Amino acid sequence: MNRTDPTGRTDRTVDVLVVGAGPAGLALATRAARAGAGRVEVLEREEEPGGAPRHCHHGGFGSPPLPWVTGPAYARRAVAAALDAGAALRTGVTATGWAGPLTLETTSPSGLERITARAVVLATGARERPRSARLVPGTRPAGVFTTGELQRSLHPHGHHPIGRRAVLIGAEPVARHAARTLRRTGTQVVAMLTQHPRATALPGIPLLTRTTVSELHGRGRLTGVAVRHEDGRSGVIACDTVVFTGDWIPEHDLARRGGIALAPGTRGPAVDAAFRTGTPGVFAVGNTLHGIESAATAAAEGAAAATPLLAHLSGTPWPTPGPPLLVQPPWPGPPRPTSRPPRPAPSSSAPPNP
Repeated sequence: MNRTDPTGRTDRTVDVLVVGAGPAGLALATRAARAGAGRVEVLEREEEPGGAPRHCHHGGFGSPPLPWVTGPAYARRAVAAALDAGAALRTGVTATGWAGPLTLETTSPSGLERITARAVVLATGARERPRSARLVPGTRPAGVFTTGELQRSLHPHGHHPIGRRAVLIGAEPVARHAARTLRRTGTQVVAMLTQHPRATALPGIPLLTRTTVSELHGRGRLTGVAVRHEDGRSGVIACDTVVFTGDWIPEHDLARRGGIALAPGTRGPAVDAAFRTGTPGVFAVGNTLHGIESAATAAAEGAAAATPLLAHLSGTPWPTPGPPLLVQPPWPGPPRPTSRPPRPAPSSSAPPNP
């Protein structure tokens, strides 16, 4: 139902409101719409849906990964699946805040809205921390990128180098994809740095472990990066391009504005095993919980969250949060989300734990 108040703001209601049209949000919307969840609406602040895969022109997307499936192709399939299932997809719409526990305020070129839903899903993804947030001193020359900025700077089908000599700050899978992308466009990757004691190297690219960047050099254009090994050795690598990779944090601003508790280990919303936050009716999925997993993993989480979401819509009570479970060191991988097993409801109609 639509209603417009004297200020021109429109109030609407939907059944499921998904914020974020990346792999996780689209997968959940597809499952929910296909299962008959009512009006399922997906909001995307960018002009095109599909999330980060839209900018990743290498192969290997899908589950299982397929060498010939590029990120844009994967994103198009996910969008088509959601639309075919009956979900409504709106781009250029930004959720700016909360007007109630299940009511979001949005803005778009068509005006202001308040959208109330029976269930809200936060699928806002993750963002990279730029050089400024990493507190790397030095000047502000051209030629400094994050992985996302690098992908957006390259023409999807072009082969125009963005520089001659590049250094990658990071050596995780995203960094290796960035290195291959730079090579394809004719940029020589002269080094990859990681502060960790070991990483997987790429043939022909020197890998410097236990090493950090201490300063950027150059005015106008980058001329080099100063690096320091943990044993105290230091030096300068001549380059005109540097790409910061691997430092992802969940896009949690909307969750924070809604008073949703965050997991201290990931800085994403704290959820239980069914992707339920501490606010009844609000779910969180994908890289909103932990930056950064692959597109396939995020999509799998979104699909899995459809089952408890449908249970919520059918009237299953929201469980009372139990005591938090925190992962303690040693943990061999990246930080994981806090898992809070639901405490059984006091009545005999307690919901099963999906």
